[in-house]
Amino acid sequence: MSPQTKLRVLVAKPGLDGHDRGVRVIARAFRDAGYEVIYTGVHQTPEQIVSTAIQEDVDMVSLSCLSGAHLFLFNEVARQLREKGAGDITVVGGGIIPEEDIPKLKEAGIKQVFLPGTPLDAIVKWTEENVVPGGKGVESMR
Repeated sequence: MSPQTKLRVLVAKPGLDGHDRGVRVIARAFRDAGYEVIYTGVHQTPEQIVSTAIQEDVDMVSLSCLSGAHLFLFNEVARQLREKGAGDITVVGGGIIPEEDIPKLKEAGIKQVFLPGTPLDAIVKWTEENVVPGGKGVESMR
């Protein structure tokens, strides 16, 4: 991947969840895949995440939540991105998420949900197939 086509990914931990081992592993996997990674750290508000995503002109926002607040937090990030005209930024999520919540998250605009145990290469492969550097989601190219 050449520098001008490097995918820009924002990795964030919204809410009060302070468990960051998994999200750091994901950030490293994205970095090792050649992506430019911006990691915001823990305890971010949806507003902070959206503001950073827009300022950094990212192609994808990757959210992690283990606290059980994923429905509100992930949906709020997707809603605010759309509200601010940045709905073309792909939003994915991961963490401890009940299977029955996944359709609700996808309805709200979360493009993919990765559960614990998902191989890192599968996450990177999904990203390569669904997010275009500078073009945001593949849907924007269709």
